[in-house]
Amino acid sequence: MISVLVVEDEDITAEANRIYVERVPGFRVAGVVRSGGEALRFLRGTPVDLILLDLYLPDMHGLEVCRAVRAGGLLCDVIAITSARDLAMVRSAVSLGVTQYLLKPFAFAALQEKLTRYARFRKEAGEIVGQGDVDRFLGTLRGTTELPKGMSQDTLDTVVAELRARPEGVSAQAVGAAAGVSRVTARRYLEYLVELGAAVRFPQYGGVGRPELLYRMPTESSGR
Repeated sequence: MISVLVVEDEDITAEANRIYVERVPGFRVAGVVRSGGEALRFLRGTPVDLILLDLYLPDMHGLEVCRAVRAGGLLCDVIAITSARDLAMVRSAVSLGVTQYLLKPFAFAALQEKLTRYARFRKEAGEIVGQGDVDRFLGTLRGTTELPKGMSQDTLDTVVAELRARPEGVSAQAVGAAAGVSRVTARRYLEYLVELGAAVRFPQYGGVGRPELLYRMPTESSGR
């Protein structure tokens, strides 16, 4: 379960946010506090995974809470909630490690989408094999995970699995056979991974004729 601290000074809003969080599978509310000071005292005694943080608090600005959290070495993420539509504030929030930003007023569906995306991010943030993984993980959090038109996530996952299983390198023909797609389609997926930095291509010289292109996961020696 992902534990959440709700930080909101308005009683009705705080209760609504608590109910909203509890309605999303996989999340539980560890506590509800009304000020920045209360939040910091709570966090010193009870670590949480995520803070649902109102930026306008009675004793300090929410960004000050973020600074104190980072300065204290507390390993938790933050979704900032505010009615301010100030680009400078958004930039400051991002620089302090705020992972997502939710504008008031919002309905349950908006918060549910943020939490669901955050849960997916935590689930997927495992082994990183290349820049493509980093981009994909961050894209999951920011909602920018769309693949190029005509590509499917299931096929891409199969292609990646085949690359992992063949560290010595594999051809587009072999990948296509494993994924149940044509060689041309397999090459499109492979080239997409190359563009992301999640795969490298190299020629294999054999008999007469042009060398065959093989693909593999990047290694330290490949400079990736």
